[in-house]
Parts: sequence; C-alpha cells; structure tokens
Amino acid sequence: MEGIADYLDSLIGGVDLTFYSIAIGGLLWGLFVLRPWDDDTHYNTTLLEKTVNLIHFGSKALVVTQLSKIGLKIWLMAATLGKSPFPAFFNTVQFQAGMARALSAFALFLFIQYSLKQNYRSKKHWLQASLTILPLIISAAWLVHGASRLEDRALLMTLTVTHQIAAAAWVGGIFQLLAIWRLKRQNAIAIELWPLLLKRFAIIGFAAVGTLIVTGTPLAWYYIRTFQGFIGAGYGNLLMVKIMMMGLALGFAWMNRRAVEDYFSSRSLYVLTTRVPYYIEAETLILLTILFTAASLASQPPAVDIPHLTATWEEVLNMFHPRIPRWESPTHEALLAGEAGRVAIVGQVPSEAATAWSDYNHNISGIFLTTMSFFAMLSYSSRFHSWARFWPVGFMALGIFLFFRSDAESWPLGPIGFWDSTFNNGEVLQHRIATLLVFVLGMMEVRARINNNQGILPYFFPILAAFGGMMLLAHSHVGFEAKTAFLIQVGHTLMGVFSLILACGRWLELKLDSPGKNIAGFISVFALFQIGVILMFYREPLY
Repeated sequence: MEGIADYLDSLIGGVDLTFYSIAIGGLLWGLFVLRPWDDDTHYNTTLLEKTVNLIHFGSKALVVTQLSKIGLKIWLMAATLGKSPFPAFFNTVQFQAGMARALSAFALFLFIQYSLKQNYRSKKHWLQASLTILPLIISAAWLVHGASRLEDRALLMTLTVTHQIAAAAWVGGIFQLLAIWRLKRQNAIAIELWPLLLKRFAIIGFAAVGTLIVTGTPLAWYYIRTFQGFIGAGYGNLLMVKIMMMGLALGFAWMNRRAVEDYFSSRSLYVLTTRVPYYIEAETLILLTILFTAASLASQPPAVDIPHLTATWEEVLNMFHPRIPRWESPTHEALLAGEAGRVAIVGQVPSEAATAWSDYNHNISGIFLTTMSFFAMLSYSSRFHSWARFWPVGFMALGIFLFFRSDAESWPLGPIGFWDSTFNNGEVLQHRIATLLVFVLGMMEVRARINNNQGILPYFFPILAAFGGMMLLAHSHVGFEAKTAFLIQVGHTLMGVFSLILACGRWLELKLDSPGKNIAGFISVFALFQIGVILMFYREPLY
C-alpha cells in the first residue's frame, strides 16, 4: 500500500489547492464583486445562499483534505520507517503548519455555519469571515519552497503566498460564476445580474492575473536562473507548462471580456448566454489543471539547486526528433534478463531490451492515436461520417494493448502479482489507472456516438480526457530529478497539455453552436494527432 499512499500524496496537493481557491476566492468574490451590503444591489436570498454555501463547502472540504494530507504523510513515514513516526512528527513544520491550516479552515466553516448564514447582507460579518482565514493563509507560507531557503526566506514566502491568493481569486471567482449561471438557467435570479457580475469579475480577474505575473516572475528567476534550468529540469518544465495553460485560460478570459463589452454596447444577450458560460466551463478545466500542475511543481527540486542534473536544449529537442517508429519488440525473456541491473539503486546497468521494449510500446501507441485522429478528421465529412464517427473504438484496443505491455515485469506477463505490483509501486499504479482510463474512455464515447450524443454520456469523454491530462502532469518516474528521468517526463507533460486541449475542444464541440462547435471539434482532434506524433517518435533516453 506504500505505492498508492505515495501517489495519492502527490495528487492530493491539487485537490487541496482547489478547495483552498473555492473558500478563499469565494470570500474575495463576496467582498469585491458581490458586495451584498450595497443599497443599490437587488440580490435575492437564493443568490446569497448559493454564494455562501459554496464557500461553506470549500472550507469543509479543505478541512478534510488537510487532515487527509497529514494522515497520508504519517502512513508513508510509518511504511518507510517500519515504526510509528510519533512523537518526533509533532515537532515538524509539515505537521504544525498543516494542522494550523486545518484548524483555520474549520474556524471558517463554523463562522459561516453559525454567523454568516444568518447575516448574508452584513459587511461586518463578511469582514470577520475574512479575518478568520488569516492563519490559513499565513500558515501556507511554511509549506512552500521558500521556507527551506537560507537566503531571502521571508521575501520568497511572501511572494508565494501572494501568488496563491491571486490564483484563488481567479479560480474561486470562476466557480462562483458557474454557480450563478446555473441560477440564471433556472430563472432563480434577475436576468441583468449575469452580465453585471461578469463585468465586475473582469476587474478582479485582471488584478489577479497582474498579481500572478508580478509575483511569479521573480519566483521563477530565483528558482531557475538559467535558460538550461528552464527547459532542462523538471521544475522549469512544469513552469513552462503552467505558462502555456495560463495562456489558454487567458484566451477564454479575453473572449468573455469582449462578449461583456459587446453586451453593454448592443444589449444583446445572445453571446453571453450561448457561448460565454461554456467558455467559462472550459476555462475551469484549464485552471484546475494548472492547480494540479502547481502542486506537482511544489514537489520538484528547484532547477537552481541541481545544475549538474539538467539536460541541454539539444537533448530536450532530440526527444521530439522525427524518426522511424520501432516495429519489432524484443522478447519477454530478453527484457526480464536485464531488469535487475536496470532498476538497481546503485550502479545501474542500461538494458537494451528494456529500452527497445519501451520504445516499441510508445511508438505503437502513437500509431494507434494518429490512425484514430485520421478517422476522426474524416468524420467531419458527411461522406464518411456514418462509420468514421466510431473512431474512439481505437481507445479500447489501445487500452488492451497497454494492459499487456506497460509493466512487463508484472502480471499478466511478468512474475509479480497484479495486486502486489499495483499497490507497491506508484509508477505501476499510475500505468494501471491510465490503462483503465483509456479503455473506459473509448467504451463510453462509442456508446455516446451510437446514441447520437444524447444525455450526459458524451460529456464523460472530455472529463476523462482532462483527468488523463492531469495524471500525465502528475506522472512521475523513480528518480525524477535525474536527467534521464526528466527526459522521459518532458514528453509526458507536453502530452498532458494536448490532452487538456483535446478535452476542452470536445467539451465546446458538444456545447457550442455552429461554426464554433466544428472549429472546437477539429482543434480537439488535432490535439489527439499531436499526442500520437509525440508517442510515435518517442525514444527512451540512454543512461
């Protein structure tokens, strides 16, 4: 069970940031966007209840997440040391800061439950709720990279916490907008509130983005310093991914702002009600992925600390260099013969069979995906649509292929049992989840297309694709800080970005009207093609 605990510990950081954003960002929304105490507002109780309930939920979930994080660390230490980590664990910063966050979130939960819910329109109660969370915000400073630095510690901690607050304002506000859109569709609020709150949030969103840039730039410079550290280490690579995804999110934010400006000049609600809500939903997928990437980034050693382990830009580019895919696989016996030397902790011996085995798996998977994307493109032609639209059946075949090939030392091909390998090796666990995800994704999408995309079934495809992207961004190999492991990782992170584009494109294809839906759908298919090309040219880096 050590493997699953280790993997959950890396994922739970993203969940923690999500609930932190819902709680903190929700309070900032109430203070600076909603302002329910103003005399000229005409909010009904339903809207105020929805707003406060969402913050209430965020605080409650944050308590559970914080306690789960502490519990997982205890579990991991007990499994590693073979004995209880107490009482020494009580004196660690991780335990004390984690408990402070959990207690502060619980205090916010109680305040909302017994005070704010009875005083929705009271400015004093909103301000008191904000004061309640100060220990929650401050304690986060002792859980970031800056707390472990010997120089400029206070500055780095302050910048990181401010960065987190800005991100929470953006993400928390987006969740509040989604909740308000739902009320709008139910005719539970006045129709003019939707454009009004969108306009007010645009100002807060602009300030949040500015703060993210102002605080993020010096942090990036401090922790990376060199161009090689930016492109040749895990820390720099994940930061690059964050920047790319932030660009995508800003693209949707820009379209939303333009739609709001057009509304206040034309008074037409068409774009605000038929496109903007779905742009916000896609933006939410991107922002959540950024939070999971940020959590993964926090577990990486800063590039400035490992200059001797970073890759050169030539080595990184070589990972994406076009080459003929490997068609022939080594035998299973040849693979197992060199496995002991390959996985040795000290004095590793490169295994040519293991390298060839991995190359074959990646290249054949790439051929699967590029072929599927070809048929997916054909499906946009009325001539081929009737049969080409079932291209997702390829995901099911790919899932079966990966199940047999991903971890050859484990069941069904290898000597290690299914449960033993799954729950005692975090990497095998991630491969098994990804394999199941691919198979289920194909099965659901085929069924959805048989039913002509009726009901909720079609939406599982973009949701699972987005989850797959998050997994790729959180995916880790043993010794990730080593240059070889990083060169393996760099392809995974880029595929994670394309998985997110695939998810957003398909989501908007299902939601938008023409011509936007066709454009979004084709972008989605093109992202699938890019993932296939990366895999088709993949080569395992040598030791």
